[in-house]
Formats: sequence, structure tokens, C-alpha cells
Amino acid sequence: MSDTLPGGGPTPRRYPSRPAAVYLYATCLVDLFVPEAGLDAVTLLEREGLRVIFPENQTCCGQPAYTSGFPDEARQVVASQLDLFPEDYPIVVPSGSCAGMMRWHWRGVVGDDPALAARAAALAERTFELAEFLVHVLDFRRPDTGAPTTVTLHTSCSARREMGTLLVGRELLARLGQVTLAVHDHESECCGFGGTFSLKHPDVSTAMVGDKVNALRATGAAQMVTADCGCMLNISRRAAKEDRDAGRVGASLPAEHLASFLLRRTGGKPA
Repeated sequence: MSDTLPGGGPTPRRYPSRPAAVYLYATCLVDLFVPEAGLDAVTLLEREGLRVIFPENQTCCGQPAYTSGFPDEARQVVASQLDLFPEDYPIVVPSGSCAGMMRWHWRGVVGDDPALAARAAALAERTFELAEFLVHVLDFRRPDTGAPTTVTLHTSCSARREMGTLLVGRELLARLGQVTLAVHDHESECCGFGGTFSLKHPDVSTAMVGDKVNALRATGAAQMVTADCGCMLNISRRAAKEDRDAGRVGASLPAEHLASFLLRRTGGKPA
């Protein structure tokens, strides 16, 4: 796989050999809204024989401030995170958008301070999105113990473009022998979340997520799988509202983080 540098050409990603330990950078959304996804990511990694270190002082990757036009505030947030990973272990992030922020943008956010820039660059090189890490570092392959099912995959815009998460997400699903992937016709389009975009432009955001939900539901898949909690919350809540408005009993588009789906399908948690 190749990464694409913002404003530059492709550069090959260097993947390490299997480490003894990793840091987990859980992200704010996982911490506050979908903690089970973080816990399942820990279990996935520990089951592969890795020690998982969770820095308790981690907060935010700085993306909300950065994309909202507050560079000084983003710099403060990023600078406060740079001391959290003292050992030379990979940093695994169960969110492509946050991983992309850390890998591609932290160096620019810290500005002209050479010491901070060097530390941010070093951390960027060992930051990996969870699915990317499972495929390219751990070569994750476990028997699929679930019943045959069809799922549809959603990948956030930044995860798709900055971290290649669509490709590794598809690869992980393909390695599950009982899972069929149904590709929806709005796959490359935004769900309308976009962090603060959904707050600043609610009408546009609502129209976008409505289109996304319709496309996902039209596949006939039993559920949606995604590696980004912001998109998952946006899409699943919209689908739930449409279900209520239509008087439907039960969820027409259940959603699950990829970490939880992989763990459940490979015998790591009850169905």
C-alpha cells in the first residue's frame, strides 16, 4: 500500500515487524460514546500476543480545533499529547480520521518549533490505523465462527484518502469466510458528519446522511461495519430516526465498529 502525502506524491509506507507492545490511542469519540469499540480493539491486539498500553492522559488528536480554523488551540492540544508515548512502540488508532490527523498533520500543527516538529514527525511514523495494523503488521487471520451474513462497509472520507482504510477494511472482511461484502453506490461520498461541519451546516449534513443511509440500506445487508465512530454514530442515529418515523420495529441498519465485528466473528465475544 502507498500513502499519499497532502500536496505531494505517493510514498511507500514502511511497516514494522510484529512488536511486543503497542500504544492504543482511543480517540475522544471512542472514549465518550463507543467505549466497547476501544475495549474490543484492546482484546483483538492482546489476543494476538501484544501488550497494550493505554496512556491515561490522552485526550484529543486536535482535529476539531484544526479543521475549525483554530491553529493555536490545535497546537496546544497536540503539544500536550507528545509525551504520552515514550517507548518506541507503534501507536494504534481505532479511527482513520484521527490516525490521519496524527500521521499527516501533527507536524504542521506544531509550527516552527524544531523540537516539537521532530517529536511529532517521529510519532507520525509509528502511527497506524487499527485495520491497517491488523493487515500489514499482524497479518490478522482467524477462523470465522459466525453464521453466513452480508455486510456493507462505510469508510470515512479522511480515513479513505489519508490512511487507505477502505482497502484494508475490505481485506479484513474478505478474510472472514462466512462474510459477503455488499458495496453501496455512495461508497466514496461523505456521510455528512465531517466533525463540526454537521453542526455548522445541519441541513446539508442531514441531506447527505439521508442519501448515505438510503444507499447502505439498499444493499440489503444485514448490517453496516465501519472503522470510524463519528460516521457510525451519524449514520446509525439517522437510520434509527427513520425507523421510528416509519414505525419500523427493530433497526433496519444496525451498525458496528470493525473491531467489535472482527472480535465477535472470530469467537472473541458472545453473539
